[in-house]
Amino acid sequence: MHSSPSRSLALIVGAGASLALVAGCGSSSDSGSDDGSPSASSSASSPASAPASRIAVVASTNVYGDIVGRIGADKVDVTSIISDPDQDPHSYEANTQNQLTLSKAKVVIENGGGYDDFIDRMLKSGNSSAEVINAVEVSGKTAPEGGELNEHVWYDFPTVAKLADSIAAALGKADPGDAAAFTANAAAFKDQLAPLEAKEAQIKQQHGGEGIGITEPVPLYMTAASGLVNKTPEEFSEGIEEGSDVSPKVLQETLALYRGKQVKALVYNAQTSGPQTEKVKDAAKAAGIPVVPVTETLPDGKDYLGWMTANVDALASALAQ
Repeated sequence: MHSSPSRSLALIVGAGASLALVAGCGSSSDSGSDDGSPSASSSASSPASAPASRIAVVASTNVYGDIVGRIGADKVDVTSIISDPDQDPHSYEANTQNQLTLSKAKVVIENGGGYDDFIDRMLKSGNSSAEVINAVEVSGKTAPEGGELNEHVWYDFPTVAKLADSIAAALGKADPGDAAAFTANAAAFKDQLAPLEAKEAQIKQQHGGEGIGITEPVPLYMTAASGLVNKTPEEFSEGIEEGSDVSPKVLQETLALYRGKQVKALVYNAQTSGPQTEKVKDAAKAAGIPVVPVTETLPDGKDYLGWMTANVDALASALAQ
C-alpha cells in the first residue's frame, strides 16, 4: 500500500496511531505518537514497562499484533505500531517512542518484503537483540520472474499458519516454561484457519476461472486461492499501489472490464482512494458489478479471524449475485 494524496494528508495530520487493546489477546497496545511521548490512552503495560513475567512483543501492524496476542495470551505484552487505516507502512515515519518500545522487545514481528522497512531501520539503529520474525521470509514467497513480489502475505492462510508456528517457537525461546502453551495456542489458531481455506475451496469449486478486478494487489492471495482470475492490467494495479497516475490508455482498458462485464466482482482496497480508483468503482457500480471492500489493517472491533471470515464471505456473496 502506498500513499495517495488524501492518505498522505491524513498521515501528516494524524501520524500517531491510537493506543488500544487488541481484543481478547492478553495485554496489548498500539504505539505511534508523533512527538515521541506515549499517548494518554496507552495501556499501563507496554514493552517499555512490561512485567518480568510477560514477554515484550512489538508488531509492525495490528494484524500481526492480534495474531501474536492469540498465541501468547496473557504471557505477552504486545505493542502494534500501526493500527490506523490512514497510516501507510511504506511511508511511516518512526519516532522516539517507537524506538524505545522496540529497544525493550524480546520478539518483533514484521511483514517484510519492503512493506514496513521502518522496523528494520529502527532495529539496526538501536542494536536490538530481539528475535525478529519476518512474515514474507516465513512464507517463502518470491517475486515472479519479471514481476513484483506481492508482500500482502497475511491474506494467504497457509502463510499465516506457518507464521503461527514461528511465533510459538519464538515465544517459547523467550519463555521456555510456557513453550507448550504457546504451541497449543498456535495449533488452536491454525485449526480456526481451516474453515477459511475450506471457504476458499468452495468458491473455487463454484466459481473457479471467473474473472475479478482489483485496484491494488492486496487481496490477490485470497482471490487466487479461490480460483479467480485477476483481469486488471498490471500497469493499473501497480501504478495505484505505487501512488502514481495511471496512463489514460491503461485506465480506459481497466474501465472496459466493467463496462463490458468481463469481471464478476471488483475487490477494492478501501484504505486508499483517488480519482482513478473512484472511476473504477463507479464503473463497477454502474454495470451492476458487486464491489468487495478490503483493508490492510484490522477494522475497529475485528480480530484477524473475524476480519478474514468477513472478507471471504463477502467475496463468495458477490460472486453468487
